[in-house]
Amino acid sequence: LAIDADPDANLAQALGVKNYKEITPISEMRTLIDERTETKIGTMGALFKMNPKVSDLPEKLSINADGVKLMVLGGIKTAEGGCICPQSVLLKVLITHLILARGEVVVLDMEAGLEHLGRGTARAVDKMIVVVEPGSRSIETARHIKRLTEELRIKNIEIVGNKIRSEKDKDFLLKNMNDFSFLGFLPFNENIIEADLASRPPYELNPEGLKIISEMIQGNFE
Repeated sequence: LAIDADPDANLAQALGVKNYKEITPISEMRTLIDERTETKIGTMGALFKMNPKVSDLPEKLSINADGVKLMVLGGIKTAEGGCICPQSVLLKVLITHLILARGEVVVLDMEAGLEHLGRGTARAVDKMIVVVEPGSRSIETARHIKRLTEELRIKNIEIVGNKIRSEKDKDFLLKNMNDFSFLGFLPFNENIIEADLASRPPYELNPEGLKIISEMIQGNFE
């Protein structure tokens, strides 16, 4: 089960879903959120249900992406996004249900933050993978995520070096992140850009990258 929990949701496109533009993220399903949290979005100071029913949503709202079940959660883009609001409560409860209650392999694609994870849910995460590019800002973001994972007691965090153009790039990451464990490295590939321009899944034009990722999985996710 693949979960797109990034506000800029594009996992469906990456997985080759043809009608990805027609997908409405759960965070934008106002009627559903109103019904499940028993409130009205945008109502200031309103009481709402903190444990909404979500057990039926995976079957109702997941789509098939070439044999992979996909749910597009989206994010909270309004001014109230940083507080406890009906949208964030529903998403958080849903993620908790998916990770703790369903007995499935779950891959969660998130932005550079762990806002969707509560402490109890985070402890059930088997591995946190942080994708890092050879650059100081990207490394600092990874260190920020590591601090968050430690606060949530996520024990297993690994790095994937991305857009590697040379051994110099690889050595830069290894030298400046020698306190991290590396899962592997993905070389920079112009075909990824071409795939994006053509709205095609990146793996169709980058079989080399797909092979490298497959090797990472085989060696680390048994």
